[in-house]
Amino acid sequence: MRSYFDRQLAVLNEELTEMGLLIENAISNAVAALSEQDIKLANDAIAYDKEVDRKEKDIESLCLRLLLRQQPVATDLRVISSALKMITDMERIGDQASDIAEIAKRRFNNPGLENMEHIRKMAQETINMVNKSIDAFVKKDTKLAESVIALDDRVDELFDKVKNDLVSILVKDPSSSEDALDLLMVAKYFERIGDHATNIAEWVLFSITGIQQ
Repeated sequence: MRSYFDRQLAVLNEELTEMGLLIENAISNAVAALSEQDIKLANDAIAYDKEVDRKEKDIESLCLRLLLRQQPVATDLRVISSALKMITDMERIGDQASDIAEIAKRRFNNPGLENMEHIRKMAQETINMVNKSIDAFVKKDTKLAESVIALDDRVDELFDKVKNDLVSILVKDPSSSEDALDLLMVAKYFERIGDHATNIAEWVLFSITGIQQ
């Protein structure tokens, strides 16, 4: 019975890893669609979000089967309950990547603001956070999870830089207010993605230590 349970936990790790990859692809395609004005990439990001939603349901079903059929011990209960919490945050990350892609579609054929350096960096940092948080769960690595939480400060700093960039541009060109608002929303979505990745890392720590952050 225990060997079967361990195999199912290994499946859970694989499913979470796949969900993490879907999220990374959604974020990457969304920001590329925005910077390259590419509708196909925007639609790809939205399609990835739909796959993320399906994966969330699959993982939820797996977790519930494990809870109902296998009589898990306390440590296993923490792992499964943490996974259920994690997929909620992961699904929201997929939603936010899709929201960024929708903004990219709306901005098609509108070059708008050229300076997206800090937004690109926010995208890179949040992808890194998502990747590390899932990896920390699979490897049961507390230090890796803690490094994700520390990275959230970096995302917040970049968000402040984006706001400052947009204010400077608006001072020079007030007519660019609509473009500035779009990019401010994009930056806000990335800030939220960073928050969700932090939540995931905190649930990883709980699954390992039993201590709620």
